[in-house]
Amino acid sequence: MYKVITKEDTIRIPAEYMRRGHSLNQHIDRLAASAFEGRFDEMNRFILVTANHEPLGRGRIIHGDGAVYQQVRFDALLYCMDDYEVVEGAVSEVNEFGAFVRIGPMEALLHKSQIMEDHVDINVGMNMVEGRKTGKKIGVGDSVRARIVSLSPDTSDPRRSKIGLTCKQTGLGCHTWLEEER
Repeated sequence: MYKVITKEDTIRIPAEYMRRGHSLNQHIDRLAASAFEGRFDEMNRFILVTANHEPLGRGRIIHGDGAVYQQVRFDALLYCMDDYEVVEGAVSEVNEFGAFVRIGPMEALLHKSQIMEDHVDINVGMNMVEGRKTGKKIGVGDSVRARIVSLSPDTSDPRRSKIGLTCKQTGLGCHTWLEEER
């Protein structure tokens, strides 16, 4: 789920940005964007974009560093994930242990044991997963509705976050399967 909120945090403004006749405000947008965007916040929400950066008060200088630490208020577009939340996504890759599904800005694993209530055969060359008895297929580009069953965000490197999905519950699965069931 996407949310827009107002946050406050501190950015580091290196000494080389402090020049006579130049305003620190000129650099705050760029520095704040690089400091916050593409990372998880303290509540494990992924920050996509920040805007409207506003410095709060005077910055601090820490002895021995020389940079200014400035408190900033800004608007942030967040992607929030909760355990057991139902999400929509598209299959981005099929490999020998299942399929990766793009949910918002993140990649999540739909393990082969969680795709359907049938044994599955995986054809990596064709980017396809097929149920042995049902003949249901899922492949790269297919839209999927799934539930998050495990969520382990990596705050140091969001690309290493572990998100596990399941489609083995009623109302979940590939959209073409859901259409056929109606």
